[in-house]
Amino acid sequence: MAPPPGDKTASKVNQESTPKRSISSVLFVIAMQTEALPLVDKFQLAEQSDSLFPEGVPWMRYSGKYKDLNINILCPGKDKKFGVDCVGTVSASLLTYASVQALQPDLIINAGTAGGFRAKGASVGDVYLVSDVAFHDRRFLFLIRKIPGIFPGTEGPTAYHRLDASYCYCLLNEAQDDISVDQKLMPAVLEILSSVIYPMQVLDLYGVGSRQALPTPNLVKELKLKVGKLSTGDSLDMTSQDAAVILANNATVKDMEGAAVAYAAELLKVPVIFLKAVTDIVDGDKPTSEECLQNLAAVVAALDKAVTKVVDFINGKTFSEL
Repeated sequence: MAPPPGDKTASKVNQESTPKRSISSVLFVIAMQTEALPLVDKFQLAEQSDSLFPEGVPWMRYSGKYKDLNINILCPGKDKKFGVDCVGTVSASLLTYASVQALQPDLIINAGTAGGFRAKGASVGDVYLVSDVAFHDRRFLFLIRKIPGIFPGTEGPTAYHRLDASYCYCLLNEAQDDISVDQKLMPAVLEILSSVIYPMQVLDLYGVGSRQALPTPNLVKELKLKVGKLSTGDSLDMTSQDAAVILANNATVKDMEGAAVAYAAELLKVPVIFLKAVTDIVDGDKPTSEECLQNLAAVVAALDKAVTKVVDFINGKTFSEL
């Protein structure tokens, strides 16, 4: 699960390490060309066919000058075998890493569409500025199903439990009718359990990979942007296990790239902003794929409008002014 508030394992952008001068170079990482092309037109960017990247990769780059900003929009392009957009965390992390190495931007913006949760107040067409990102499908056997008759609980998104020492203690107590457990031995049993489980807890935190986006309080206030947390996974659908972790991540929106972009950005110490527009309601009553396709064009237009406002706000400012 996501670390508790104030946990130092959650990465935080160090404002002191960011440049004091005005932001001059912005790198956009956008998963689908459908999402990117309206911005290419808006900023009057030109497609580049240079050799910045390894030969044979399908990545697309559009660059140009907009006001005082040098802008590059990068898309992972079409898969050469299947002819579809290279969506997902692998392409996103590779593209982000290679693009930062080649272009040395001041700031990364990951913009795109996402699913939203009605329970968190999201509606189709909403555009969120993301405060925190995390993964929801990188599990290390630390989330176990509560099987009726063995582990208490019922089926559904909350029918899972964190496997920690306290829960093991509960399980042992519930097993009293079936096995003999000497209560005097319980402290020793729990100590053994903890010695095994603690390393798994650390792996679990690594798997969730909770990170904070660049704080932009002035941007939020000026543009009156909605703010929410983002959870990332490599599937369009959502399993019950995914749902349990997303709930623990306190996510308002769900995508397939954001946390991977954050990981690469953190490695290379580049601040990152996330803008996500809601195409479908994950906890709604319509099939995700159908609702997403039905709303895609209108939501991309809303994303285009929001991104333009954000770029206009960033122009001429330092990080401390965001």
